[in-house]
Amino acid sequence: MRTTPHNTTSTRRRWRRTLSAVTATAALLLTGLATAAHAQAATDTSTSKVTWTRSCALPRHQGEMACNALRVTGGVTAFQKQHGTSTRTAEATSPSGYGPTDLRSAYGLTSAAANNGSGRTIAIVDAYDDPKAESDLAAYRSHYGLPACTTANGCFKKVSQTGSTTALPTADSGWAGEISLDLDMASAVCPNCHITLVEAKSASMANLGTAVNEAVALGATYVSNSYGGGESSSDASYDSAYFNHPGVAITVSAGDAGYGAEYPAASKYVTAVGGTSLTTSSATRGWTESVWRTSSTEGTGSGCSAYDTKPAWQTDTGCTRRMIADVSAVADPATGVSVYDTYGADGLGWVTYGGTSASAPIIAGVYALAGTPPTGSYPAEFPYANTSALNDVTSGSNGSCTTSYFCTARTGYDGPTGLGTPEGLGAFTG
Repeated sequence: MRTTPHNTTSTRRRWRRTLSAVTATAALLLTGLATAAHAQAATDTSTSKVTWTRSCALPRHQGEMACNALRVTGGVTAFQKQHGTSTRTAEATSPSGYGPTDLRSAYGLTSAAANNGSGRTIAIVDAYDDPKAESDLAAYRSHYGLPACTTANGCFKKVSQTGSTTALPTADSGWAGEISLDLDMASAVCPNCHITLVEAKSASMANLGTAVNEAVALGATYVSNSYGGGESSSDASYDSAYFNHPGVAITVSAGDAGYGAEYPAASKYVTAVGGTSLTTSSATRGWTESVWRTSSTEGTGSGCSAYDTKPAWQTDTGCTRRMIADVSAVADPATGVSVYDTYGADGLGWVTYGGTSASAPIIAGVYALAGTPPTGSYPAEFPYANTSALNDVTSGSNGSCTTSYFCTARTGYDGPTGLGTPEGLGAFTG
């Protein structure tokens, strides 16, 4: 069960309502129908309504995490409007969200690294098994002309939280959608990176944390985590047990429930990644971004941690503890990304996803392009030393808060988007 965030009274009320809804729909959760019960609607900046649903069920027990993937179910996405499509296709036979070229253009990565991550390994940590992870990844990469990444050629590896390649967890269609999203975003940004998928046997923080440790033990220097839950007094022990890995860039999604701190994004050892709405623009950059928010309960997470201490490199003065987020990338489902998935809830093939589950692996890919972090370093601090190499997001909010920058964008650092979004690799190099 998600514990209550500690930032505002309104946030506490929101999570109480969420917990009540989880209890009321327990039967649906047990039969795997919870994602349909949590469908949401969004309106992007150019007035086209897009609907979506949570990929994973909400947690039912303390210490469980939820994936932060939101699967688009209807409407016309920003990508489709950009390409002159007035209605969604009836069958998922072609992409309807942003692809690798769009993301690399938006974030200044078109010529950012000549080797495109060759020789580097990104680990994706998720819960449960996606039986079609490798074949779906192959379809995505083939469509976009990316190099093959397979078990046979040594690029792709799938293991359990103990490192086994055969004794894998139980399959889960909701988390399979999350896995496809993560694998595809890492591929889109860092096409020559090797990818290790580490599957935890459940969505508990203990098992997911064990999977993080296994990812590092297997040699990954970049570890992406697209899940979160409420903060608790156990977070400090989780920090030391699972996330204190100097020399490894660990990214964590900030959450999709609007203003309010989540863990493990609140860990002082990770790069907490917020979410934006991303659309094309006539400006020099060619793109523009604002804080992603759909409603009072839908949007990028942010907030001042109730438990985690503030890292030395974070110098905002309104929060005496850890502040979320550090940086950000696209997360709005209405401006979402294309994913190929045949084991998820709809099993159709091409789907569009949003949520900070998209932004976390994007930033992991940027770290991988930027190079190996120095031994003993904490890559979460890199952006704070190179703020000029980021796109400062200065508009939008993700809720109501007493201290304005906790939930409202401004010039410089703010909670929802951190220091901004990538503009090349300068902010992610130690």
